[in-house]
Amino acid sequence: MARTAGSNGDKTRAAITEAALELIARHGFEAMSMRRLAARVGVQAAAVYRYFPTKEDLLYALMRAHMEGLIASWEAARARAPADPARQLAAFVANHIRFHVTRRLSTQVSNMELRSLSPERLTHVLRLRNAYEKELRQILRDGVEAGRFRIDDTALTAMAIVQMITGVVVWFRPGERLSVEQVTDTYHTMTQRLVGAEA
Repeated sequence: MARTAGSNGDKTRAAITEAALELIARHGFEAMSMRRLAARVGVQAAAVYRYFPTKEDLLYALMRAHMEGLIASWEAARARAPADPARQLAAFVANHIRFHVTRRLSTQVSNMELRSLSPERLTHVLRLRNAYEKELRQILRDGVEAGRFRIDDTALTAMAIVQMITGVVVWFRPGERLSVEQVTDTYHTMTQRLVGAEA
């Protein structure tokens, strides 16, 4: 691969993180070396260590960026959606699916490599996840209180929804039978049925 222009700056950091996501998703975190990563980017290993002193620093940065990006994306989508719980749920589902299908490698790394984080960093990432999923639980509670949803266990239902809509990234491929919009519409319908939403 051609050498990245310069050995510092946002461009090099972005190239490192992009290559790291690809290598970790393909080979696993333990199998990826910083030297191999540097070779993929086209810089000296020392350049990688300037941005990420350890492999775990790199992994943690990738996972934190993924979750912070997801949270920010939802905050923007929530602000645009009507306050009605059913509309909020639809916006949550659509935003979640679109975010993840456009970040396939990041999603894979974030889901598969939690075990590679130290306890303190794992706790932080899980707190970010919980904060995000709390938004969904609140939507479900609001829907129940408004008489729009029929749910026995909001926490369990929220968990089922998150697992279902995150799973899209496993099988979805752009340009195949269904578009992102068609997938989103179908999962919206399934989610509405799952929460017992009124027609």
